[in-house]
Amino acid sequence: MIRAEGVEAMEFSELANRYQISGVPDTIINDGAARVVGAVPEINLLEEVKQAMQGR
Repeated sequence: MIRAEGVEAMEFSELANRYQISGVPDTIINDGAARVVGAVPEINLLEEVKQAMQGR
């Protein structure tokens, strides 16, 4: 099961600072287990999710 949330970095500066967001899109997976910066093909994003799940 995957849960996703979108956060406006300019409105939630505390979260942006916590995760060191410098641009968008910036996808944080499992509270920092993996990260994807920029727009990437879906297959790349799924691969990062899979790898993050293996490191649970």
